[in-house]
Amino acid sequence: MKTTYYPSIWISDVHLGYKDCKAKFLLDFLNKTECDVLYLVGDIVDLWSMKRQFFWDPSHYQVLECIQKKAEAGTRVIYIPGNHDETFRHYGGQTLFKVEVHKTFIHTTSAGKRFLLLHGDDFDSATRYNKLISLIGDTAYDFLLFLNRWTNRVRRLYGGHYWSLASWLKQRVHKAREAIAAFENAAIHEAKKQGVDGIICGHIHQPEIRVVDGIVYCNDGDWIENCTALVENQAGRIELLHWSDVQSVLSVVEMESMETNNVKAA
Repeated sequence: MKTTYYPSIWISDVHLGYKDCKAKFLLDFLNKTECDVLYLVGDIVDLWSMKRQFFWDPSHYQVLECIQKKAEAGTRVIYIPGNHDETFRHYGGQTLFKVEVHKTFIHTTSAGKRFLLLHGDDFDSATRYNKLISLIGDTAYDFLLFLNRWTNRVRRLYGGHYWSLASWLKQRVHKAREAIAAFENAAIHEAKKQGVDGIICGHIHQPEIRVVDGIVYCNDGDWIENCTALVENQAGRIELLHWSDVQSVLSVVEMESMETNNVKAA
């Protein structure tokens, strides 16, 4: 199988143990890529969902097995637990099965730019995101993903590729857009506060790369709605990849020209 090499890869919000996890797409991504460092930026396993109703597809185990094999083969795997797998935060600073566990981490790109890595639930209290979740509720979100699931089943019957109805709807709901913007601004503020060049997070299931006031905000998205990951390529650029039936580069930022807000869409 042909693989593509990236020095660094970031994934988050996989939610293994949740019925809408797109584990097969993720498994394809992991099998077709190689890296020196694989960052798991939280909510890899959905302990909340499994407490409510246990679900574990064989493909979910295969994802964990693939990550473990990469770690054993020499890939440095760094795990930053999120709110849905917060139990593992108790192991911060330790190494479990060759996987390093950290609450936060600083990644330095080949261009010498420093990025703060964290899951992102730290910003819930400072934004309207928590209020949005309270307003929508788990039941409504599950229904949104139910619609997403059946929309794509119909699309496949007619030869269509995977498309996130859930993400499309979120972009068109005013309160959701407000919550996303507030989250992003809080993340950018934290990056400024810590004196880094950018921030990489997940949590809100909204993939994005943008530059604000010289700070690069990167969100690697999720594997529930969007099937996205961030990668740093050999030229030192950070790219946002979409990986479903058809793979594509959504956007890219060149570290050498961050100060000019050089963010490109593919």
